[in-house]
Parts: sequence; structure tokens; C-alpha cells
Amino acid sequence: MDKVVKLLVLAVFLMAQPYRIQGQEISVEGYFMEDSARLGERVGYVLKAQYPSDLPVLFPDSTYRFGDFELLEKQTFASISDDQTTLDSAVYWLANFSLDSVQNYRIPVFEILKYDSISHFPEAASLNLIFTIDEIPEELAFRQNDNYQIIPSYFNYPYLIIGLVAALILLVGAIYFFGDGLKKRWQVRREKKKWKRFLGNWELSMKKLVENPQIQEADELLGLWKSYLETLTGRPVKEWTSTEISIFLQQPDVIKDFRKIELIIYANRVDSNIREACENLLQISKRQLEEKIEKIQHHE
Repeated sequence: MDKVVKLLVLAVFLMAQPYRIQGQEISVEGYFMEDSARLGERVGYVLKAQYPSDLPVLFPDSTYRFGDFELLEKQTFASISDDQTTLDSAVYWLANFSLDSVQNYRIPVFEILKYDSISHFPEAASLNLIFTIDEIPEELAFRQNDNYQIIPSYFNYPYLIIGLVAALILLVGAIYFFGDGLKKRWQVRREKKKWKRFLGNWELSMKKLVENPQIQEADELLGLWKSYLETLTGRPVKEWTSTEISIFLQQPDVIKDFRKIELIIYANRVDSNIREACENLLQISKRQLEEKIEKIQHHE
């Protein structure tokens, strides 16, 4: 029985001996490319392994757990081999998320066996953490500053667009519901402005005619009256005779008023009732204005 136990122990020793010898023949080196880095900053970790060329050795990939570090990228290089040894290297670009001031870190390489693998670690490399926020002192020193700070103001274009759209909607609604009434008011207002302008010119022209009853003054007065009547009716009143105007207005007596003024033009004579004739023509113009306003208000 003792012999059997001794044979088993010897067999286990002989089986483990090649692994121990192979493990000692692998040289691994690892170091950071920077001595320090900020939290989450990208930093390179160089991993090198020199081993016999006949040994299957693998470097960690993205499936490896990197602890407090996060793998951003792995950069590999071509193997350098001779008859006996092979040199492999890779750069692991990592980001540190540990709050420790000093991080001691190492990444292994794996020697692949038939049913298992052996991890070969280099010496730990240290990485110092750079703190971006200074330590808060125990007693805070406040600096007094009561100067007025000008804050730049920016124009609120979204509100402007909303306001313009709202105004446009209100305008369209007002035109739709009140457009007809607004149009009437505008037309009436325009006719009253024309009347006011005509009345001022008429009174000035009539004063000149009464004070100086000459051909030019008489002709200007009749031309002013016919022009205004033409704008009210839309008819070619200036081309009509006195008879045609009386027929259109359905007022035969207007011919007498024309005759009193035309007497100055054609006979160079002045009628004593020249002012009365002018007032009659003015009243005819006023009645025509009132008729037009009434038509506008009733859509006639």
C-alpha cells in the first residue's frame, strides 16, 4: 500500500514539473506610459512577454475584467521571433475610474495548456491620480464683490415668432369676420377725406370768382366741380354738356346755375346771383357724396 502511494506522488510530481519549468521560462513586463492621470483620462499600459517559441501564449482581450479600469482600445504589434524565443507586446488604452490616489495595477498573459491555462503576471505598475479640484480649506476666505455685473440679454426669437403667428391669426380672423365692415369704413373715410380736400379748394376758388369774376376764375371753378363729380360717379362728367349733366343728375335747374357761371366765360358778363349759383352746385356735390356713402354702406 505504501508503494502505491509513493508511485502516485511521484507521478503527480513528474506531471507538474514541465509546467513549473515552462512557467519559469516566460518573462512578463508591464508599465504605464504616464506616471499620473486624471479620473477617466485615457492612459496607455504597455504589456510585453518573452517566451519560448513553441509555447502558446495569449494576451488578454476585451473579455478580460480590467477591474477599476475600463478598456478603451487595444493596440497590438507584430511578434519578434528567433529560433528559440518570441517577443510579443501590446498597448492597452485604459481609463481609470478609481478614487485611490495611487493605483497599483498589472495585467497577466496566459500560457495555454491542454485543459487549463497559467496566468503570468508582471510586477505591479503604479499610476497616480490627479485631482482636478483642490482640497477645501478648513476656513473659507470669502472675497467681497458688490460691483454690478452686466448680464448680456439675448433676444427671444421663439417668442417673436409665436407673437407674429398669433398676430397673423388674429388679423386673418378679423378680416374674415369683420372684413366687410372694415372695408366699408375705410371707403367712407376715404370719400370724406376727398370731400374735405374738395371743399377747401372750392371755397378758395369761389372766393376768387366772387371777388374777381373773370374767365379764368369761372373756368377753374366749373372744372373743379366737374372733376369732383367725376370721382364720385365714375362717369366722364368733364366731357358732358350742361344739359347732359342735368339729365344724369335728374335736376333740370342745374342748367340755370351753369348759365350764370358760363355767362362770364362766353359773354364776359357777371350775374348778380353768382354766389347763389356756386352754393347750389356745392349742395349738389354734397348730395352726391351722401348718396355714394349710402350705397357703400348698403352694398349697392
